[in-house]
This record gives sequence, structure tokens and C-alpha cells, in this order.
Amino acid sequence: MNLVELTETIVKSLVLDEDSVMVKEFPSDDEKTIVIQVLVSESDLGRVIGKNGVTANSIRTLVQASSSLKENKHVKIEIDKF
Repeated sequence: MNLVELTETIVKSLVLDEDSVMVKEFPSDDEKTIVIQVLVSESDLGRVIGKNGVTANSIRTLVQASSSLKENKHVKIEIDKF
């Protein structure tokens, strides 16, 4: 499972409207960095970010750990709403 699929699986397990989740990978200026953008509906944004950003940080930690095992690249995850 690549990092985008992993991120999408984690986020879809948290939201109520799974069909509105979009996860895309974007190129970065640094080849050692991966940028992943997560878009969710406005009503699910709080679920994905969590109180004080705890859930979002947990997602970042899991995806970064997976990257360390396979690609050894820094992962930057941006979470936003439609």
C-alpha cells in the first residue's frame, strides 16, 4: 500500500461521508519530501483534525512511519475542506 492509499484509508475510517474524501499527492521542490493533500467535507473536518490537532498529528505520524520503512522520505500532509 502506498502512502496516498494509506492516508485515504485512515481518513475514510474517521469520517461520516466517505465519498467526499479526496487524497492526492503533489510534487514538492525537495525530492526527499512528499506532499499529500487531504480534502474532506466541512462537516467532517473536525473529525479528521481532532481536538488540538491530535488526530491530524496521529495520521501524520502513522504515514511518516510507513514512509520511513519504505521510501525514507519526509511526508507533509495538508488537511482542508471543500
